Amino acid sequence: MACDDYYTVLIIPLQNSLYSPDALHCFHWLKRRRDLERQKDVLWAGLQVVEQTQLWYQNRLKLNLQRQVSFSTGDLDGEGRWSCAMRSCMQRVNGSLGNLMSDSCVWNNLAPEESGGSDWHLRWSNATLVKSYLLSS
Repeated sequence: MACDDYYTVLIIPLQNSLYSPDALHCFHWLKRRRDLERQKDVLWAGLQVVEQTQLWYQNRLKLNLQRQVSFSTGDLDGEGRWSCAMRSCMQRVNGSLGNLMSDSCVWNNLAPEESGGSDWHLRWSNATLVKSYLLSS
C-alpha cells in the first residue's frame, strides 16, 4: 500500500519544450495514474476493514453458538453462573410481585373504576393462578 510520504521521479525526454502538447499529455497521464493509485490504496484499506469486520462477526457467531450449545447441554461456565444468578433474582422478584398481586388487601381496596374495568376479571384470574402456583410450590 502506498503512503503519503512517497514520491516518484520520472524523467521523460521531450523533443520540444515543457509546454508542448506531448509534455501536457504526459503530465495529465501521470496525474491520472497518481489519482488511480490513491484510489486503489483507499479501496484496499476499505477491503481490509471489511475483512476484519467479517472476522469479528464470524467470531461473535461462533461464541454465540458455543454459548447456546453449552446452555442447552447444561454446562455452566462463569457466564452461565451469572445467568443463573440473574434467573434467581428474577424469580425472587416475580415471587414478590405474585405475593403482592395475590394479597387480598390490594384487591379489596380497588377503586370502583378499577374493579369495573374490562380487564378486571383477567387480572383477578391471573392473581388467583399465581397464588395457587405459589402455594403448590
